[in-house]
Amino acid sequence: MPLAVMSENRLADLQAFERTILSQQTKIEAWFRSKWKDHAPPFYGSVDIRNAGYKMASIDMNLFPGGFNNLNPQFVQLAAHAAQDAVERACPQAKSVLIVPENHTRNTFYLQNVHALSTILRTAGFEVRLGSLNPEITAPTEFTTALGDAITLEPLQRTRGRVHLADGFSPCLILLNNDLSAGVPDILKDLSQTVLPPLHGGWTTRRKTAHFAAYDTIAAEFAALIGIDEWQINPYFEQISGLNFQEREGEDALADAVNRMLQKIQAKYNEKGITDTPFVIVKADAGTYGMGVMSVKSADEVRGLNRKNRNKMAKVKEGLEVSEVIVQEGIYTYETLHGAVSEPVVYMIDRFVVGGFFRVHEGRAADENLNATGMSFVQLNHIIPVAETDAEAYNDDCGRRVFEQWQELGVPQTNAADPDCGCNRLYVYGVMARLSLLAAALELE
Repeated sequence: MPLAVMSENRLADLQAFERTILSQQTKIEAWFRSKWKDHAPPFYGSVDIRNAGYKMASIDMNLFPGGFNNLNPQFVQLAAHAAQDAVERACPQAKSVLIVPENHTRNTFYLQNVHALSTILRTAGFEVRLGSLNPEITAPTEFTTALGDAITLEPLQRTRGRVHLADGFSPCLILLNNDLSAGVPDILKDLSQTVLPPLHGGWTTRRKTAHFAAYDTIAAEFAALIGIDEWQINPYFEQISGLNFQEREGEDALADAVNRMLQKIQAKYNEKGITDTPFVIVKADAGTYGMGVMSVKSADEVRGLNRKNRNKMAKVKEGLEVSEVIVQEGIYTYETLHGAVSEPVVYMIDRFVVGGFFRVHEGRAADENLNATGMSFVQLNHIIPVAETDAEAYNDDCGRRVFEQWQELGVPQTNAADPDCGCNRLYVYGVMARLSLLAAALELE
């Protein structure tokens, strides 16, 4: 049974792609193992995936994932095993971890994420405490999360080359759950402790175009490995810099890039016999939380933006001005849940897939950004099947099989002849996500 509803012709394309992946699972896993020997994976990450049936690809890779609260609690033990590997890889003798979260303490769902991440690490056998960069946190302060759990944030301090808490808690591993959009604070610079992800992984220096340049290399090699067209798993992209949306500077260069991208996509659609209308996503080259993003189908749409849209594109998180954007091939999402468009988000710790969820948005279309106000999240093993009459049996059985799927770190549970089985769909999502994770490893190097 499919994880989400799809039209018959889209589903046929998707099943053909999945059969290719599933039939070569042994080769794929051997390839990943060889790559991880040469490239250290990021500590963790999450990947947004779009599935058009004829194309499935990562469209964004977050090195500081903030949605652990959206994962199924059944996966905590699996995530803990992965976290053990990740911590031991960074600090073989580590007994504790100091997490540095974001400053926005009023977002109780983000605080729930911090609680969930802490639970994973504690389940892995580590003492976990939270060191805050927020200047308003001057003493240990308890906060209540969205689900009523309590977490305590403590002011981060520094003595010589080590950060610590007031009572001297100063482990060898500092785990950032803060994407450094506001810049790298002096307190974190030049530490003798291991900081993961590394400081240069923050949005102060990181660029999405650098990630997708690395992804180009990975996608080309993987496509050659399994004998597919690289385009099936890799969106076109281009970087445009020198922009000032408020002053309309760089507007023509951006419009030209959009036009080039649309023509390139249309040529590929013509080659593949695809009748969809091409679109592109223009988004800030640095930043997250779905800010600074617009979907366009013609170059004219980026010329003469109204004040509201200029303001939307001009600044992102922490009020940072946008001067560089990535113009990325838009990928339709033809998966729906309860009639609403959706896209899978896959979470990883170290080199292992540890769970995920569907991002669902009732107010958005298949060609729009779903990471926006009004979105909701559905855990991957709580999916209603196409045959509603079978829902109860499907949920019980699929929930069990999906958990086994993740437990075995991405090994398909059924015969490749049945690619539309939920567990196998999750395996394919996991392959796509790990390609992006591997690209992030190259990017950070």
